[in-house]
Amino acid sequence: MNTYELESVAQALVPAGKGILAADEGSATIKKRFDSINVESTEANRRAYREMLFTTPGTEEFISGVILFDETLRQTTQEGTPFPELLANKGIISGIKADTGPNDLAGFPGETVTEGLDGLRERLTEFRDLGAKFGKWRAVINVGDGLPTQCGIDSNAHALARYAALCQEVGLVPIVEPEVLMEGSHTIKRCEEVTETALKRVYSELHVHRVVLEGTLLKPNMVLSGTNCPVQASVEEVAEATVRCFRRSVPAAVPGVVFLSGGQSAKLATEHLNAMNAIGNCPWELSFSYGRALQGPTLEAWGGNAANASKAQKIFYHRARCNSAARYGKYTQQMEALAA
Repeated sequence: MNTYELESVAQALVPAGKGILAADEGSATIKKRFDSINVESTEANRRAYREMLFTTPGTEEFISGVILFDETLRQTTQEGTPFPELLANKGIISGIKADTGPNDLAGFPGETVTEGLDGLRERLTEFRDLGAKFGKWRAVINVGDGLPTQCGIDSNAHALARYAALCQEVGLVPIVEPEVLMEGSHTIKRCEEVTETALKRVYSELHVHRVVLEGTLLKPNMVLSGTNCPVQASVEEVAEATVRCFRRSVPAAVPGVVFLSGGQSAKLATEHLNAMNAIGNCPWELSFSYGRALQGPTLEAWGGNAANASKAQKIFYHRARCNSAARYGKYTQQMEALAA
């Protein structure tokens, strides 16, 4: 393990003003996205869509890395340039979704554990040889009546730590993603409690597995009210609760926290990130690793039509630029108005 290289890549993923594009939707997820715009999810359409994203002029100003799906890591542009090479030529680091998705946790209804540890060392080695420099593993934590259980949290924390150790062994920076889901009627206070418990357990397991924290990144949920909670927390309340929770749970050795957007709207995810950075005085970089919050408006504008590529790219560039400003706590509504 070359800890210097791991630390260098981790830091290169969270420089000032930049964040990560999550373009690692699996087959089922990308089909849902394409279904929403009445586009068939064929290999050719998926490749064309990803190429449109990755060739957007100027995105390297705001995007430091891209998380790819297995299929995408192996794809090329229409001219035959492998996507990892295309991105590297723009100064953007390629990563890979390393897990194979969540499955029901036996004996614990309503909970899942993420799978993919079998053969992971060999898969990670292949991903590295194809151009990936970091990985990502998502654990899903449901909040509800009696959920999550300690077993649910422990099982996912253990899997995350085993994945992270294997990543570092083969020279990849592990992004660790314990996601407390927004779905539910829970309050922001309950979300904070669950998030803090889960994060503390994850970092305990990472320590046991001798994972070098300086060569990792954390991709967590923000502390939010459940989607069905009758009282939705304000942007300021979300920022304060999230920063407080993370100060209690995330070691200062971690270079950066790259938030997922979950089910938030594109603008709300930007507003929350902005408010957190406006608080300041955090030991880690507070950045983004957004999927839908960067791609949602872009996908709608594209609509599967090559003639719309330029328009879609402008929208993607705009959302990346807004989140770059949020990295400094300098995002404003005027930025949205000017773009419109």
